[in-house]
Amino acid sequence: MRPFTVALTGGIGSGKSAVAELFSHHGVDVIDTDRIAHVLTAPDGAAMSEIIEGFGPVSVALGGGLDRAWMRALVFEDASARRRLEAILHPLIRAEAAHQLSRSISPYALLVVPLLAETTGAYDDIVDRVLVVDCAETTQVRRVVERNGYSEAAIRAIMASQASRAMRLDIADDVIENEGDRNALAAQVARFHLRYLELAALRPLS
Repeated sequence: MRPFTVALTGGIGSGKSAVAELFSHHGVDVIDTDRIAHVLTAPDGAAMSEIIEGFGPVSVALGGGLDRAWMRALVFEDASARRRLEAILHPLIRAEAAHQLSRSISPYALLVVPLLAETTGAYDDIVDRVLVVDCAETTQVRRVVERNGYSEAAIRAIMASQASRAMRLDIADDVIENEGDRNALAAQVARFHLRYLELAALRPLS
């Protein structure tokens, strides 16, 4: 059994975390696949044995978890390494997401999947609607510079490795425009919250 489920996605710096937090203030259960991935790759995490087998001991940080900086650098430069890592992580993340959804008790749930557009079809059977947080690419760059201190070139390289803005919008059922202040964002979330309550009431649990 799972509730009506909305997948939340968006590019780096789009404001996914802020949107998810605002939905949580309405009592919505938020399941974040990035958090699941961190648990899977922590010391003794369920993904670590396969990662060590596939990438060797060099992939392990002190303490036994994934060396995230090393892996980030590797998969950024090597597309085949990224695909190998995804082949290990994505099925485990998806399975844990489905498990957490089955335990949700809110009228509907929000499933945060940053790379939803890149994982074609992986979540189709557990997601009822897709909500994309959208903003201009220049806004994405500015926010990540302010938040993380990365160079613009580094941020644009990350953006180039992800699905394009057009690709994300193409899979959207709903779009939140995040170019304004937090009050404007909260107002949009409140409107979508009411809409999702209506849709959830029309759909039996499955």
